[in-house]
This record gives sequence, C-alpha cells and structure tokens, in this order.
Amino acid sequence: MRILLTGATGFIGAAFLREATLAGHEVAALVRPERVAALTGQASVRPLTGTLADAPWGDITAFAPDVCVHTAWVTTPGSYLESPENELFLAWSQAFLRRAMDAGVAHLVTLGTCIEYAMTGTPLSETATPLAPVSPYAGAKDALRRWQDTKAAARGVRAAWARVFYPYGPGEHPTRLATSIVQRLRRGEPVTLKTAASVKDYLFISDLATALLTVVAGRFHGPVNLGTGEGVTVGALAGAIAGQLGRPDLLRVAEPGTPDPYAYVVADAARLRALGWQPRVSLAQGVAQLLGHLPA
Repeated sequence: MRILLTGATGFIGAAFLREATLAGHEVAALVRPERVAALTGQASVRPLTGTLADAPWGDITAFAPDVCVHTAWVTTPGSYLESPENELFLAWSQAFLRRAMDAGVAHLVTLGTCIEYAMTGTPLSETATPLAPVSPYAGAKDALRRWQDTKAAARGVRAAWARVFYPYGPGEHPTRLATSIVQRLRRGEPVTLKTAASVKDYLFISDLATALLTVVAGRFHGPVNLGTGEGVTVGALAGAIAGQLGRPDLLRVAEPGTPDPYAYVVADAARLRALGWQPRVSLAQGVAQLLGHLPA
C-alpha cells in the first residue's frame, strides 16, 4: 500500500511510520524542510519537503497514494488546547485533504481526539456518546471531522476519523505526564499528583501506531476510538514509574486535589478490537521501555 503521511516526525506520526514500513508499506512523508534529514536514508520512505499549506503536489500525484494518514497538528503540551494555531491547522487541513482527494486518494484517515466527546463518566462510544468539544483544539478537530465526512461522501472517498486517547512512551514531549514524572524522580524531586484519582485510557505509543495501521489496512470508514478500553488512574501510572525507579517515597497526593474536567476518559474499544487489534504492551512494560529510552 502507498501511504501519504503528514506529521511524520511527530510523536504519533513517527511511530506510525515505523510500523507502516515494518509492515512493508511504502510511505511518502510530508516533512518540513528543517526536519527532512530525520527521514533520509530510510527504506520504503520517500521524504516530501513541504508543509500542509505548501505541499509538493506534483510529487504527491506522481507517488499516487492509496491512502492519506493525516497526523499533523499543533500538540505542544500546556498550550495546544487553547492555541490560535488550531484554526490555522483546520484551514490548512481542509485545503490539504481537498487536494489529496483531487490527487486520487481514495481513503482518508485523520486523527481526532477523545476530548471531542461529552464527559459522561462511562466508556466513550463512537455510536452512543454525544459530542461536546469545549476547547479550541477539540472544536477545530470536530469541525474538520464534519467537513471531511461531507466532502469525502460527496466524492465517494472512504474517510476514517480516529480519536486518540492518552498515548505515552519514547519520543513524547518532555513535559508530558509520564516523562515529566520520570525526570523529576530521577533528580530526586518530590512529585505531587493533583489529579491522582483521575482515570485515563493510557496507550503505549507502539500500540497506538499498530491501532492506526489496523484502521488504514482495513480501509475502515467512520469514527473509531484509538484506546485500550481499560482505565488507569494517574496515581497508578505515577506509581508504576516510581516503583521501577525505586522512588515511591517521592510521590505525594495533593489534598484536596485539583478538579479535573476530564476525570474519566476511557474508550469503548469494541470497534477497534473488532478490526483485529489488541494491545501488546502492558503498563509495566511500557514504563520500562520509556525508562530505557530516557537518559538517566
């Protein structure tokens, strides 16, 4: 299969690229000029220098992709939820996906987010849970989903909307929860958990990549959750990290804790599992792999 990939050097895009090439697919990876060196020399990868707003459409058309996997977006922790760049990425994505369909792409797979959903305190379902995006990030993603569904249907293009839950692992931004806890504990600093009881659907990055590849290879159409279906508290994640580092003494739980508008965010993963996907990395294994990749 020939895959056109955006965001190929990002946390999720890079992991997907590894899994796709290992599976024998040929990937044309759209990459900004300053990052193209990271992809040169990789077998089955054709770097395409450009951006969403200024893509090399002649090269893309010549590559003749079967599917476009769109992972590029603003994701900087601490700012992405409210960033004005969300509106830019919405407009850029619409223009890019329109041109991809013009180039003959017959299948679109675009990343959404679990926080498009209304938080119900129960597993979030593609068919039963209402949507209620409250941040500019989630709102822009939902707007792109609605646009993609309409435009793809009008052209007879298959379109999948893959809602990502809580990935972690090697390659994540250093300020994301798991890596930030590792770094502080290794420095001997106490870690105070403000939302220790919150329950999230944590998914190791390689498992997320294989889930996304399952959606692509199966030519899936419609919304699908990329999550395990299993909830883990923030306290349990931190405890797993502290336990493997031998520093559980440095963990603290804030009393009272901070209210969390996303206190229970767990996927109903039945649709993804019906496609044949299963997670391969346990929480303990994922933490061990993260520790092994971070400098001591």
